[in-house]
Amino acid sequence: MQSFWDWFRALHDASGINLTIFYDAFDRHRFASGVLMTLELSAISIVASVLIGIVGAWLQGSRMRLTRQVVYWYIQFFRNTPPLVQIYFFYFGIGSLLATTGIHGHPVPIVTNVQWAIVSLSFFAGAFNVEIFRSGIEAVPGTTIEAAESLGFSRLRTYLLIVFPLAFRISLPALNNNLVNLVKTTTLAYAIAVPEMLYVSSQIWSDNLNVPVMMNVLLVAYFVMVGALVWAMHRWERAIRVPGFGT
Repeated sequence: MQSFWDWFRALHDASGINLTIFYDAFDRHRFASGVLMTLELSAISIVASVLIGIVGAWLQGSRMRLTRQVVYWYIQFFRNTPPLVQIYFFYFGIGSLLATTGIHGHPVPIVTNVQWAIVSLSFFAGAFNVEIFRSGIEAVPGTTIEAAESLGFSRLRTYLLIVFPLAFRISLPALNNNLVNLVKTTTLAYAIAVPEMLYVSSQIWSDNLNVPVMMNVLLVAYFVMVGALVWAMHRWERAIRVPGFGT
């Protein structure tokens, strides 16, 4: 394996292409940790935002006007404000209110910057997911819901067992686009010093003055990451498609 890393050192000596993330163990470890952090942010935020979308779409059909209004204003807030501003709002605004005093009298945050990034990204993408699932629910034929109710299904059982599985199939293409957007939006966590790919790359190019090379590395890394997500989502979409439904 060492000969593989040494090849990149020789490449640098011969052409000036300075890929320290391959031949320098310290930079390699830094970049690998950034990749893992980006994957962690993306995976947790994807799962949380989908759950928010499912619950929010359910609450939109509530018989209580207050509940519907809460969901409505949640969607308006997170859809109509920039995600970077939302991250700052959570980290500097709410985060400052949740700090405790350390042993030396300095404020110690209860919620870390990584956790605030996950919260912010999840709520941001979740607001779009609520509307995506709502459109899918509205596309389910009313006769299907009436049939479930005639069999004695409660509103919750009808939603979980019949309506949502059908709505999810319809919503999957739009959901795919939103989740791709979410993965790319994780770069904004850089603003609150979350050590994801962009953050660690900026440290690497500051130390080695290889900005163009690291920019290209980032471009390729995100292309591969997002491409893998799109491929997996398209495979899933084909696997659960119901012939003749939603077309």
